[in-house]
Amino acid sequence: MNSKYKSRGVSAQKEDVHEAIKNLDKGLFPNAFCKILPDYIANDEDYCCIMHADTAGTKSVLAYLYWKETGDLSVWKGIAQDAMVMNIDDMICAGATNHFVLSSTIARNKNLIPKEVLSAVINGCEELIQEWKKFGIHIHSAGGETADVGDVVRTIDVGYTAFARFKKENVIKIDPQPGDLIVGFASYGKASYETEYNSGIGCNGLTSARHDILNKTYSKNFPESYDPKIPEDVMYIGNHRLTDKAENGIEIGKMILSPTRTFAPIIKEVVEKHHASIHGIVHNTGGAHTKSLKYFDTNVQLIKDHLFTPPLIFHLIQKASNTSIEEMYQVFNMGTRLELYASNQAAAEDIITIAQKYDIEAQIIGRVEKSNQKGVSLIAYNGQEISYH
Repeated sequence: MNSKYKSRGVSAQKEDVHEAIKNLDKGLFPNAFCKILPDYIANDEDYCCIMHADTAGTKSVLAYLYWKETGDLSVWKGIAQDAMVMNIDDMICAGATNHFVLSSTIARNKNLIPKEVLSAVINGCEELIQEWKKFGIHIHSAGGETADVGDVVRTIDVGYTAFARFKKENVIKIDPQPGDLIVGFASYGKASYETEYNSGIGCNGLTSARHDILNKTYSKNFPESYDPKIPEDVMYIGNHRLTDKAENGIEIGKMILSPTRTFAPIIKEVVEKHHASIHGIVHNTGGAHTKSLKYFDTNVQLIKDHLFTPPLIFHLIQKASNTSIEEMYQVFNMGTRLELYASNQAAAEDIITIAQKYDIEAQIIGRVEKSNQKGVSLIAYNGQEISYH
């Protein structure tokens, strides 16, 4: 990662975290996308459990800025969705597709975050639970904790913990095999279950995106929105305000705050129909197109030579930050936030058809080849060949 990214106190690869947990037990299926535990609930040998925790990250800071600037409370439902999707969609990649128990942990600075914001987040979550139920995905709210910790949190942090119990035979392991086809799902556009255009930004890389795109107005007016130890030369160094319009006519703020798309309705249907043909599903979040490297040990190479053209938001970020294309694909999903390894052409084509039912673009973005070492090779939108190992 470039020094600017690190100087903001963030890491796409989370090296410190991985070093801290490297000796911990990897669970029943080490190459599943999430840690799989024995069935501690009923001690049934045929079942397993999964638990996952995540937050909306620094995207909540962007919501805070946009709300302060415009008074629009609706962005907080998007933050609830960001945190929910970062849990539920990860778990679905491991094979859990229904009956999730969800608990929230919201930490706020009460002097800056009033009850109206809390209400917008909490009620937004409940609305999403009802919306997802229409697709047969049942999420059961277990309440949660709301803590007033202004000494710890500068504005607000929105996180969830999710739990599910399901049959071991439904676990999806990441085990790509030579000859597999890689099906990619677009992070952008307007799915049938979305109410407006989604830029595709997701929830990763937002610290740098925020500082690279937005101008010094925000450091002057909202000092609570950044770490005071961030060097001045990398703090809000862009040219835009949140209410500026991009070339597609959408506000910059709305584009950066597009809620992280859930692929749960699609993947639930896909795994019910094609479980035997799936050799892994990867949610390209932290680490983006290098995410998969954490999960498989076989000597295969993932060749991604037919990726989606990145949507506008990533061009704006790249232009503002002057980040290399190699780093962009290591930090951001670049338009492809979910990938699935299918064992045959017929399954891949039907999976694409299922996605299209929901108005989500999907296509074969590459293939799996035998190699002397595991890795990911891709061709970026500008024709540049990139390899990660």
